[in-house]
Amino acid sequence: MKSKALRSLCLVLPALVLACGCQSTGNRTHQPGPAPTNSAPATRINFPAPSPACTLKQRVGLTDIEVVYSRPGMKGRTIFGGLVPYDKLWRTGANAATKITFSTPVELEGHDVPAGSYALFTIPGQDEWTIIISRKAVQNGAFQYNTNDDLVRFPVTPVTLKDLSIETFTIEMNHIRDESAVLELVWDKTVVPIRMKMDVTGKVVSQIEAAMAAPDKKSDSLYFQAATFYYNHDLDLTNALNWVNAALVDKPRIAFEILHLKAQILAKEGDKPGAIAAAKESSDLAIKAEGPDSSFARMDQELISSLQP
Repeated sequence: MKSKALRSLCLVLPALVLACGCQSTGNRTHQPGPAPTNSAPATRINFPAPSPACTLKQRVGLTDIEVVYSRPGMKGRTIFGGLVPYDKLWRTGANAATKITFSTPVELEGHDVPAGSYALFTIPGQDEWTIIISRKAVQNGAFQYNTNDDLVRFPVTPVTLKDLSIETFTIEMNHIRDESAVLELVWDKTVVPIRMKMDVTGKVVSQIEAAMAAPDKKSDSLYFQAATFYYNHDLDLTNALNWVNAALVDKPRIAFEILHLKAQILAKEGDKPGAIAAAKESSDLAIKAEGPDSSFARMDQELISSLQP
């Protein structure tokens, strides 16, 4: 009897343990933890950058230029000689070092810079700045700067703005011509100009000569553009005049524009009567095409006035 009662008790006890929510693991009793809950992810806040990034892209002649930099603000601070110390290396902006890329070789203040990407560093001074072009294009501020990476360095003279203060550091491209431009570093009352030159004439002339030597028929537009380029760059005016006359053969819609260029070429050659005649013809056609307020008619009259005694 005792053995049957003991077996019954052994069968009942595990059932009671399970009913109470406990599991037996070896000689230990494990209490399960609370069921997991779906917690919301931490909120991510998109704060504005203190010195926002900027990319400047500009085509000068046949050269594509890109400047990638960050733009700190004055925010009531003294900039040069304060926030940016004199005679100390500066990343020329904020955050990463300023990166500048040229698609063709250029000259910076007479110094040759091959096509490629570079870091732009400066050393500000009260009367003179040093411009540094580093071969190491990607750098964390000025912390990794090494003079061994310098491609060129040269001095430039800053200009002081009298009646204007620029709150945010700015890099601009101004005074753009076919073969030149000025890269300007501007902040507070300081402008630092860096003059750039590119080879355009040699490249374009070789293309024009090849196009003119080809046996196919030339368009009025090609003749006009080639003549314009030669006139603007003081090249062979005899060729320019021949191309203008060839462009006028089929009496194109823009004949008044082409005739205005012809008048300019003749004036530069010293043929005043021929220039006046071409300008008058251009003016008449311009008024017919665009009305009495035509800008070409006005430019023709200005040219005629400049040639008359």
